[in-house]
Amino acid sequence: MDLKNLTATGLAEEFRRRHLSPVEVTSHILQEIEKTQGTVNAYRLIDPEAALAQARASEQRWLQDKPLSPLDGVPAGIKDLLHVQGWPTRKGSLATSADPQRQDSPVAARLREWGAVLLGKTNTSEFGWKNLTETALAGDTRNPWHHEYISAGSSGGAAAAAALGLGLLQVGTDGAGSIRMPAAACGVFGFKPSFGRVPVYPPAHNGNLFHAGPITRSVEDAALLLNCIGGYDARDWTALPHSGQDWCTELETGIQGMRIAYSKTLGFGQVSEEIAHLMDKAVARFAELGARVEEACPG
Repeated sequence: MDLKNLTATGLAEEFRRRHLSPVEVTSHILQEIEKTQGTVNAYRLIDPEAALAQARASEQRWLQDKPLSPLDGVPAGIKDLLHVQGWPTRKGSLATSADPQRQDSPVAARLREWGAVLLGKTNTSEFGWKNLTETALAGDTRNPWHHEYISAGSSGGAAAAAALGLGLLQVGTDGAGSIRMPAAACGVFGFKPSFGRVPVYPPAHNGNLFHAGPITRSVEDAALLLNCIGGYDARDWTALPHSGQDWCTELETGIQGMRIAYSKTLGFGQVSEEIAHLMDKAVARFAELGARVEEACPG
């Protein structure tokens, strides 16, 4: 079986049917990370010992038909702006401490509760301020498909890892495109959830620009990951109350009748003819699927 083509939801099904085990999947991904570090460099830190221990615990739960969640045993990576207990948070900078963190951020805590296997910390630009993932601390993260090109930023490590199957669940952060740009550059799915939907602690250095969210290989995986990390956490006083929404339930209902506004230039941007043409094609597809599409110019 080619593990590179699996999604997180597909992997859970293979665990349930006992065609694969969390241990063999985690071992395979750790080997693939090692192979690609010299070219793509998606991870700033990898913790094989801890990952395999979590995978063994997950394997026992699946053998007893008692998984903690649909994500139990699925390997995951966390961007190196978010705390994971026992690992340093370097934020892509030589100016940060190498001391391990004493507690999990909300996203790491939720992933543990759901039984996901935490592989390590993905590379980020320094303090997440740049749309290229290149640092003096951990080097550059290259595009997984064309190594001479960029992975964008600042969640470039997470997007590259998702594209190559080096952890099917990836958590990034987004202020001004830091999830969306790498997802586009690397050919995966990522979006910026509403502020407070995914709680963040400790408070971010750039206030309400800092949104945590999924980067995955499929929309369904992103919805499932949002179900996990979108729960309330009292440490974040700006966190939204838990809605109880299952973000997977309406994925197949379509967009008939939805209203969509779009702008090619936002009223000021210079857009190349090629990009404008591709955007027109994408917008036309929304209209074909039944949405009410209007061009807007917000100024």
